[in-house]
Amino acid sequence: MEIMGIGSVAAISIICFIFGLAWKTSPLPDKWIPLLCGVIGGGLGVPAMLVMAEFPAADPITAVAVGIVSGLAATGVHQIYKQLSESIEDDLKSAGGSD
Repeated sequence: MEIMGIGSVAAISIICFIFGLAWKTSPLPDKWIPLLCGVIGGGLGVPAMLVMAEFPAADPITAVAVGIVSGLAATGVHQIYKQLSESIEDDLKSAGGSD
């Protein structure tokens, strides 16, 4: 996979991440955000394959799969960031609370 192919996959992840953030501001339950990101990513996979010559898929089924994985990656990256932030915050609280 070329560098530009990775960039197109990252673009799908970023778009899905933004949709996930928008969903989070709505009154709808957060448990559906991964599904939303996967569906949007899958939907973006085929158009991305048709528009971007360097997209890492040559057929629609693979393009949908790459899109779904890219969408789910957006959720994963958010969760990693969130858990690391909470872990650091907990460490700071426990270090300050031992006085």
